[in-house]
Amino acid sequence: MDYIPTKVSSDSSVRHLVMLISATLILVASLTALSVSYSTSAPVLWPGYNDMMDSLPSPTAWLRWVVGDISEVAFYKHEFASLGLLLGGAFGYWASRYAQAWQGFSIAYGTGLWPWLVTSSLLGLLLSNAIWGWTLTADSWQPTFAAFVSLPAAMVLLFGGGWKVTLNGALLGAILVTPSCLLMVNYLCIPLGLPVVIGNVLGMALGSVVAFLLCRALPALVSRATETKAGIPPPTPLKTPDYGIRWTLRRVLADFSEAPFFGNEWASLGLLAGVLLAYALNPMSPAYGSGWLPHLIAGQALTSLIGIILWRRQWRERGWYPTYVPLVSVVPAAVLTYGGNATVIVTSALLGALIAPPLASAIAGRLPDYMHPYIGNVLSMAISTVLIVPLIGMVIAG
Repeated sequence: MDYIPTKVSSDSSVRHLVMLISATLILVASLTALSVSYSTSAPVLWPGYNDMMDSLPSPTAWLRWVVGDISEVAFYKHEFASLGLLLGGAFGYWASRYAQAWQGFSIAYGTGLWPWLVTSSLLGLLLSNAIWGWTLTADSWQPTFAAFVSLPAAMVLLFGGGWKVTLNGALLGAILVTPSCLLMVNYLCIPLGLPVVIGNVLGMALGSVVAFLLCRALPALVSRATETKAGIPPPTPLKTPDYGIRWTLRRVLADFSEAPFFGNEWASLGLLAGVLLAYALNPMSPAYGSGWLPHLIAGQALTSLIGIILWRRQWRERGWYPTYVPLVSVVPAAVLTYGGNATVIVTSALLGALIAPPLASAIAGRLPDYMHPYIGNVLSMAISTVLIVPLIGMVIAG
């Protein structure tokens, strides 16, 4: 089913833009005020992030680390957020099969491959921690999460389901993507003082390019040949959206679970409910114990909202557009580097929304058919973060 662009008056679009961004800015200010008072007075009912790191390599700490990897891509790094994401995703998949009126944006882009996708991603995560967990110490964070949100899922979307693709995707993710991220983080980002997200996404891109070239050279690794534009999120709505306020708010919510290739409101609700529960139990537990979780969520929502409104025409014409890209790169990198003041949140959200989505789309559109277009998204994350985060630093210093 093709999307049919609908006419929206310019005056209506402007009103929607002003209303939604104003509401989000009010939310940013409110969350900032509330979190300052809450984080200093809330009782500690769950171990913090530093408690987990200090307890390594105890089995309990390792379990928290590995499960927390599932929500690492959103910079939440907490077991409750991870479990919420998986439970919400499972409900979203169930709804897509048995209660489509409740499904929201169809999980895994309506391919029906979510069970294979999440299985390959989880196996890749376990293998990554088993093979590379020795690099982790109480004093050194390492990107063992990378395989969960990269090659394994992309291979399932590109080549289809089945155990051959699922297992080979997990294995290649662990032996190609994770070590690439380790090299980029430890030998590029840390020596140069760059946000580690740059090393994470560059490693994902490098490892995935090598893997797709290997699959092209050895087609026995996968079940079938790629199809033209395979893996590109297909337009599969039950009816043509109106792209109004309700659709916009739903799309902002779905963007929170886009990075692990879920792209579904229920998955996002589970993710956010889990991480907010974690924050309520101990503000120093999620988001690496930074205490910036409310500011982080507010900035992520704001950059998604601005991007969806700015690039609404692309959403109508293409059926999907990578407005989630700054949500998992520019904004969290800026907030965790410079803090959660309004200047950092608004500037990173605005610049990220302006630059990252069209850059991702331009790069993805130039990739060959045998490579999943997510490579363009992660390259855009790296480039946008390199450009924007230092600029924010200069704005604050000035």
